[in-house]
Amino acid sequence: MVTISDVAKAAGVSISTVSYALSGKRAIGASTRSRIADAIRELDYQPNAGARMLAGARTNILALSAPIHTDGHLPTHMRFVTAVVDTARRHDYDVLLLATDDDVSGIRRVAASSLVDGVVAMGVKAHDERVDVVRRAALPAAFIGIPGDDGRGGDGVACVDLDFERAGRLAVSTLAEAGHRVIGVVGHPPTYLERGTGFVQRFNRGLEAEAAARGIRLDVVTPTLARGDAERQFDVLLERSPDLTAVVFHCNEPVVEAVLRRVGQLGLEVPGDLSLFAACASYDTSHLVVPLSCIPLPLDQMCRIAVESALRQVRGADASGVELIPPVTESRGSVSRPRL
Repeated sequence: MVTISDVAKAAGVSISTVSYALSGKRAIGASTRSRIADAIRELDYQPNAGARMLAGARTNILALSAPIHTDGHLPTHMRFVTAVVDTARRHDYDVLLLATDDDVSGIRRVAASSLVDGVVAMGVKAHDERVDVVRRAALPAAFIGIPGDDGRGGDGVACVDLDFERAGRLAVSTLAEAGHRVIGVVGHPPTYLERGTGFVQRFNRGLEAEAAARGIRLDVVTPTLARGDAERQFDVLLERSPDLTAVVFHCNEPVVEAVLRRVGQLGLEVPGDLSLFAACASYDTSHLVVPLSCIPLPLDQMCRIAVESALRQVRGADASGVELIPPVTESRGSVSRPRL
């Protein structure tokens, strides 16, 4: 294994001079520093993490702040994690996962230790404490999600997300233009809104605004991931609104699958008896027992943009601002005009 002594010999300097160059504790002449850098590169010397931190050198590590909540769907969560890791590796970066449900403590630790070059944050809240943490630490950061009250300003940090407000409007308009006037909505668990999850707030805002503008009546249920709850809530929806002719899913895949099973048990024909539409789907709706027309969630694109934004900041560029990805629809035959 290459040692600091090997680097010193190749550069024609003392071991202490190499150490000072790595730690930054003493000024080193430009030509000497250049020889040391050449020797490190030629010998593929890997200084220990502590030396690199002291020198202010890049660690080639990004932190991914990805708090895991008990009401979440872990496979969906891990799709985001995998997409971030894949993009980071293409840029020769490793990823340190911060997965506790405490949003800020992990970022504070890595910022204090200089262990990472930057942070990518997911699971963003409307009022997200991590914004202030990365600002105070002057840490390059990008958010997959939009903090801030209106979901458009981003609180001055780099953000990327699907335009969930437009997606809510698009879900309603797609069904309204097919002739549906009463629409059921199967949403995320109520705890998502209780902790201020930004994308749910923005989707609901768009959904409700478009429904009001078009004179559409919405009936909303918010099942949990508990066994049998999705089926029970769907039954409540049908009982409460017997005149509904369409359902929008804005929820995790297991809930959609459970409701589709219940639709089959009840002998309902899709789309003849009931049109179904999946909004902001992080899963492939073509593989469901009933393929669903949808607005897909551009998960890979969002993660790629966030990682590349954080890395631009690491290189000294100003990458602040909000990038909202326009929603699009994919037709899979699950929406038609209601039967008279």
